[in-house]
Amino acid sequence: MANKRNAYDAAFKLKAVDLALNEGNRAAARTLGINKSMVRRWRRQREELAQSKKTKKAFRGNKSRWPKLEDFIEDWVNTQRANGRGVSTVQIRLKAKTVATEMKIENFRGGPSWCHRFMKRTGLSIRARTTVCQQLAPDYAEKITNFRKFTLRKINEYSIGPDEIINMNEVPLTFDLPLTRTVNKQGESSITVRTTGHERTNFTCVLGCTASGLKLPPMVIFKQMTMPREEIPERHLC
Repeated sequence: MANKRNAYDAAFKLKAVDLALNEGNRAAARTLGINKSMVRRWRRQREELAQSKKTKKAFRGNKSRWPKLEDFIEDWVNTQRANGRGVSTVQIRLKAKTVATEMKIENFRGGPSWCHRFMKRTGLSIRARTTVCQQLAPDYAEKITNFRKFTLRKINEYSIGPDEIINMNEVPLTFDLPLTRTVNKQGESSITVRTTGHERTNFTCVLGCTASGLKLPPMVIFKQMTMPREEIPERHLC
């Protein structure tokens, strides 16, 4: 016979969380007669438990407790972004608290956990700022078609073979790629990583291939105004 699973309400879970904060997870689990993993999970859900009804037992689904509030905040975010203004999670939380007060909503804290769930429900996410991309011309499809016809006509006119059609691209590279993150002891305020000092010194690598699928040897271009005094092997000269 399968063991019966007990269901605990939010009040009991908050009691376990408070006990764990004072005495530790193991002591709280032993005192209440529950599994230690349950205490750890409830501690992660502490804010959500505090905002829920004390008699609530399960946290299934992704429904909102304050749909009108979240609809207002979603419209506010969309308006801000339509005007090109940046919106942070802190601004969303502050705005939500203000609106909750105006709507006379009680027990709304507007913490990071709520903000994360709100963004997930509304399809919002934190995005990095990008530059304005180049816009395609209205007649770009026609121009592409005309260009392909032009190249095919020249290929047939001069009997150009696949080995004579080359596609190439230049790729900027750095001499050093230092780590931006490292494992370190906790508590230290200054974290340094030794580098060669050339993490901002660049060179260019040219890659190419032919229409027949042949990969051409790469060509490296250094930013050197004068030739170095050392002799360069012939295999490195282009």
